[in-house]
Amino acid sequence: MGEYSKALEYYEKSLKIRERSLPPTHPDLASSYSCIGGVHSDMGEYSKALEYYEKSLKIREGSLPPTHPDLASSYSCIGLVYRNMGEYSKALSYFEKSNSIREKALPEKHPNRAVTNSDIGDVHRLMGNYEKALGFLLTALSIQENVECNPLECATTYMNVGETYREMKDYTTALTYDQKGLIIREEKLPKYHPDLAATYHSMSKFYFSTQEYSMATKYGQQAVEIGQQNLCSTHPHLVEYRETFEKCLSKRKIFY
Repeated sequence: MGEYSKALEYYEKSLKIRERSLPPTHPDLASSYSCIGGVHSDMGEYSKALEYYEKSLKIREGSLPPTHPDLASSYSCIGLVYRNMGEYSKALSYFEKSNSIREKALPEKHPNRAVTNSDIGDVHRLMGNYEKALGFLLTALSIQENVECNPLECATTYMNVGETYREMKDYTTALTYDQKGLIIREEKLPKYHPDLAATYHSMSKFYFSTQEYSMATKYGQQAVEIGQQNLCSTHPHLVEYRETFEKCLSKRKIFY
């Protein structure tokens, strides 16, 4: 729901109980650390997120077989943090570790394999490897569109594909995928959910690229307004939303 402070409060209560009553290598402790790491990641507190994710990973590496799906989840979580920090080579390394485990442990059409392919594809996009990115992203969609999965995960892949085509300047195809992601998120998420802000930001960038500055400004403003509801003023996502919005405003003034 995007209520990160409340989430953190309850996860920390749970952690205190588990730390008192369980041995330090118990898998439930790893789960608590991972949950807390996830909230810090969403809040843009990436160093804290890594600290908790690495605690979780240390327990899992010491207590689970090397192909256990929970290990893959830990690697993916750490990969996402490095992706958000702009350390794409490290992110790719962790996503590939996750993918290697999931290829061995899960069926070919398992939704989690799609998520990993989507994550890898998005990092390749950010590194400018667009053809590689599309290979992984479309593999993810070939799973997500044909099995029962979390529609929000599918929406993320649609947005990643849309961003890739936008950066390749194939705007017609980009808009098709962006709109698919937008429809799902608007239907499934609360009005002020942070993922909706990210979606509106993507739409703003799309319309900025196509020089439709009025639409770009509209979506940019929506991204900023939602971001201000949920994120601290220094959160990297909100900073980016504001920068995009200011660019849209300045272009709109020139053209109108």
